[in-house]
Amino acid sequence: MTRDTAHILVVDDDDRIRDLLKRYLSREGFRVTSAPDAAAARKLMTGMEFDLAILDIMMPGEDGLSLLRSMREGRNRETPVILLTARGEATSRIEGLRHGADDYLAKPFEPEELSLRCAAILRRSHKAPPPAEVEMSGMVFNAERGELKAGEDRIRLTEAELQLLTALAATPGEPVSREDLAALTSAGMERSVDVQVTRLRRKIEPNPKEPIHIQTVRGIGYRLMPD
Repeated sequence: MTRDTAHILVVDDDDRIRDLLKRYLSREGFRVTSAPDAAAARKLMTGMEFDLAILDIMMPGEDGLSLLRSMREGRNRETPVILLTARGEATSRIEGLRHGADDYLAKPFEPEELSLRCAAILRRSHKAPPPAEVEMSGMVFNAERGELKAGEDRIRLTEAELQLLTALAATPGEPVSREDLAALTSAGMERSVDVQVTRLRRKIEPNPKEPIHIQTVRGIGYRLMPD
């Protein structure tokens, strides 16, 4: 996601801060809509989609923590949230993180820091979708169909091998830890992941002893390298 396609909601009862953030973030390339309180924010979220919300905790009437809790229980449960807090509000920050806030920033703050935090959260929360198909030495793996083919011939995979290949193919070129692979598959234990990798290499690699597609990342786990 690029900055010019990201839509940010700013909710703050302080007119000065709200206007400052709207001007600054807009100048940085974000699309920005603002609201002076939780009630106005709710109306906006009913009719508009936002990629990120910036909520002030201390607002008259319904505060930012209450709005955050309702967001996490409704249609905006996946919207990333940055909380704006008064310096020293450790209890509120902890409660906010406990209820699903992605980050917080204590007032007073530099608008540039907020902009950088927005960009970082948007990068993390809008990862590119996994490729529909992955090619490896003449073989093609389609995760959606759970199918590995060499030409017109389908290569039989066990359920454990299919789970492992699907997990690796979700982020081609990126290392995936043994711990994560154990959690994402039915392997259960990291040692079982290693066993399944060995078996899968026999079906995919031109030379299983010198793997080029399912590579070991020392100290981390494995990564899938397509053609």
